[in-house]
Amino acid sequence: MIRHHPDNNMLLEYAAGSLPWALSLAVSAHLQLCPQCRQQRENLDRIGGALLCDSAPQSVDTAAFDQLMGRIEHEDQQEASSGEAAPAKPRPVYSSDPVLADLPKVIRKLVTSTGPLKWRRVSSALRTSRLNTGQDRYEVAFQRICRGGKVAEHDHRGREVTVVLYGSFSDSEGVYRRGDFLLREPGDVHRPIATQDQECLCLSVVEAPVKVTGLLGWLINPFLSFRPA
Repeated sequence: MIRHHPDNNMLLEYAAGSLPWALSLAVSAHLQLCPQCRQQRENLDRIGGALLCDSAPQSVDTAAFDQLMGRIEHEDQQEASSGEAAPAKPRPVYSSDPVLADLPKVIRKLVTSTGPLKWRRVSSALRTSRLNTGQDRYEVAFQRICRGGKVAEHDHRGREVTVVLYGSFSDSEGVYRRGDFLLREPGDVHRPIATQDQECLCLSVVEAPVKVTGLLGWLINPFLSFRPA
């Protein structure tokens, strides 16, 4: 059962189309797993539609539509005249990996367009793989914790959103399972620990590198990278 959800303000921004793209990706992944939030989003869409119907109409240049269609046709003609079809990217197959076999549709589409995942070992318990989302504010990545793995205790220098996609993990505040949506702010310190029986895969969206606490923090923190893409 999903117990952790985006707050009402974030869902409202998502429904209005004003939420940053990387955060919208995390919300969309959660919505595909959470019937409760899907229903709430639909209610917000209906309210927005009603408000739009009641608003005063705005004048639009009568030539705007023709200009738009002309641009589309021009681009189509350029592609046809070039005679060169873009090479198809190889589509990665993850059916042999149970951790990646049942991703939400929006995440699977992103991974397929990105190409084969490149995993980087952060510690004995954690591997990470950055995803290319075409924006420059947030770093979006998979975080993969081994069975029973303990991630180093850390603080946050910026906002961090986490969506659990496979398995579960816990920290001092509770247990988080598939579909759970967590928002961490600077000053929130925690140490994720995966369950003993299976790996845990999370989607993370961060706007700054984390800060490892404890005795080794001074040694590790200078090497923690942050690369939005």
